[in-house]
Amino acid sequence: MVTFMYQTGVVFPGQGSQSVGMLADVINEFPEAKQTLEEADSVLGFSLSEIILEGPAELLNSTNNTQPALVAVEVALWRALKGRVVADVMAGHSLGEYSALVCAGALSFESALKLVRRRGELMQIAVPDGVGAMAAILSMEDEAVEKICVDQAQGQVVQPANYNSPGQLVIAGNKEAVERAVVACKEAGARRAMLLPVSGPFHSALMAPAAEQFSEYLSGFEISSPSIPVLQNASNQLETNVDRIRLNLVAQIASPVRWTQTVELLADKGVETLVEIGPGKVLTGLNKRIAKNLNNVSVNSIDAISVL
Repeated sequence: MVTFMYQTGVVFPGQGSQSVGMLADVINEFPEAKQTLEEADSVLGFSLSEIILEGPAELLNSTNNTQPALVAVEVALWRALKGRVVADVMAGHSLGEYSALVCAGALSFESALKLVRRRGELMQIAVPDGVGAMAAILSMEDEAVEKICVDQAQGQVVQPANYNSPGQLVIAGNKEAVERAVVACKEAGARRAMLLPVSGPFHSALMAPAAEQFSEYLSGFEISSPSIPVLQNASNQLETNVDRIRLNLVAQIASPVRWTQTVELLADKGVETLVEIGPGKVLTGLNKRIAKNLNNVSVNSIDAISVL
């Protein structure tokens, strides 16, 4: 039996990495990047590029705009690299999985933009304002937070949503249940437990209606087997099967993002270097805390590209 080893993993960040003017230097310098944003404008029928480069922040941070904006700039950056980075495997944090699937050849850029625009809309409207919430819990064992969520649900939903790194877990669910869990985590010794300024309880069971509607929408889009294996959030498996990829994209909406387990698995598969492609370096910071033996590279500017 042959064991496949992957030396270089490429990872794409998700929501929270966006900022007005992100990757402007790359977009202005590389024709491939600029053309990618122009293509996004054409596909979506409005000037996404203007929102990305000029804002305002309130418009960029609206989930239905944030999601296509991040996919657009991440794909633009990947195209600008022109093969300077050779990926053996890819992954993305939540929304970043769509960028990974585009760059791995499983989804067309046009399809991904339409999918994440609709995904953002459905996630935005799945839970009325004020009903759901998310909170970050720092410096507690995952198992302890999981138990507190079970204890504090009390007939409502509160559950882990993002396993970001050891000691950094995000929970989501009904606002009252999340608030109860925050108080309990503080009492149990969490260094910080704080509500997050987000518009919905993403990656929780409350997103099930959005997942169901998204499944129907997704059925109208073609997915191909990727030329580079993609480690998907929902299954935490390297997927190349089209049906599995499709099921995982639906499941991801209402399931936790297991980023800690993702990076651990990549390290187990022989990955030595993780290259983050996208604005900021959120994943690079998380990756360093998860697997200390990995080399980490953030590609988020012309300067970063020039040293590759």
